[in-house]
Amino acid sequence: MGIGSINDDYGEKYGFHVSEKAVFRSPKGLNEEVIRELSAKKGEPRWMLDFRLNAFKIFLVKQMPSWGADLSQIDFDKITYYLKPSEESAKRWEDVPEHIKKTFDRLGVPEAERKFLGGVGAQFESESVYHKLRDDLSEKGVIFTDMDSALKDHPELVKKYLSTLVPTSDNKFAALNSAVWSGGSFIYVPPGVKVEVPLQAYFRINAKNMGQFERTLIIVDKGAEVHYIEGCTAPVYSTDSLHAAVVEVFALEGAKVRYTTIQNWSGDVYNLVTKRAIAHENAIVEWVDGNLGSRTTMKYPSVVLKGANSRADVLSIAFAGRGQHQDAGAKIIHLAPGTTSRIISKSIAKDGGRTSYRGLVKVCEGANSVKASVRCDALLLDDKSRSDTYPTMQVEEEDATVCHEATVGKIGEEQLFYLMQRGLKEEEAMALIVLGFISEFTKALPLEYSIELNKLIELEMEGSVG
Repeated sequence: MGIGSINDDYGEKYGFHVSEKAVFRSPKGLNEEVIRELSAKKGEPRWMLDFRLNAFKIFLVKQMPSWGADLSQIDFDKITYYLKPSEESAKRWEDVPEHIKKTFDRLGVPEAERKFLGGVGAQFESESVYHKLRDDLSEKGVIFTDMDSALKDHPELVKKYLSTLVPTSDNKFAALNSAVWSGGSFIYVPPGVKVEVPLQAYFRINAKNMGQFERTLIIVDKGAEVHYIEGCTAPVYSTDSLHAAVVEVFALEGAKVRYTTIQNWSGDVYNLVTKRAIAHENAIVEWVDGNLGSRTTMKYPSVVLKGANSRADVLSIAFAGRGQHQDAGAKIIHLAPGTTSRIISKSIAKDGGRTSYRGLVKVCEGANSVKASVRCDALLLDDKSRSDTYPTMQVEEEDATVCHEATVGKIGEEQLFYLMQRGLKEEEAMALIVLGFISEFTKALPLEYSIELNKLIELEMEGSVG
């Protein structure tokens, strides 16, 4: 499935790394020369090089975020910004280089494709190494490819939509991504086409001090539907890696998009992602966001409800263990009347880990008959862990219903006693309670994903007692 684990006992399947066999690796650190060489290696048009160089100038002057998690230990000069693992992305699994194929075999890519996916993409370091879309979907006009291929094969779509939702100047890490982006997924679903099975991409960091900067662009035309799933992993190193992605999702009139992320980066990855969607009239955007692993996560899936009667749903979980800070949440902007939004955030902290919900609900003037709700539930498994809630509500329209509720609690002694009386060990009882706590999230996943997520949670819970 490709969702990985930082747990040592799970390392055999997900925490492993393979020796590097890159065909090209840029020197550490970032300057104009690195960007020019990256663009030249990719054979990009001049406008994209100009886009990158302009973004690099913005990155240099943009300040680091002064809020959220501590990012002071990031050393941009020690990071490799571009590593090309193979000559080109394969269309057949047999054509993927053997050492990369073994990695994704262990993560379950071929198995998942055979079982239930409409399309699969695999990214290793900076580049897509494999992409395949089912023939019947291709015949309907669905495009599912990597962003580098999309730039060559569908330049008019890329140029029209790229960076229109997440401007280069949005934040320092959006500017960095714009300067050095590589790989990521590109999806276009034609009007009225409903993709009944999920499309999936796997992202893998293998090298030390590696930066991964995929760019994902999803355009779902009028009345169309798609479900996109991504999984992310990295082996455990003692040195830091950086993942700074940008995602832009366009749901046109009457479209429906579900974007599911289940990631479990290793504990030395800074995971700093900007994800934003826009929903036109009667469109629906759903973010299902699972955050386990990483040293630090800062990620707030956003939806701009531009069209009347559009809807946004954000369902997220965050699990923080020792040395981890999960600073996650959601942002919803209500621009049009009759729009509705729901944010449900669940977080779990153990062994001194820290979780934070950081969210925004904004109802603009003229957006009448709006309904918005936010619910944040935090579960602390010990006295060393911490949970914070930072909600912001900006309501500029009187005819709006906006509500927020937050709870923080610990596992009750009565619950534990009840389960242990029925033969469960204390550790097993705690794990069962945690799984019940996040059941609302796992129900939103395809069956195989919910099973594996439950396994990950159970493994993260090992050693929680004593």
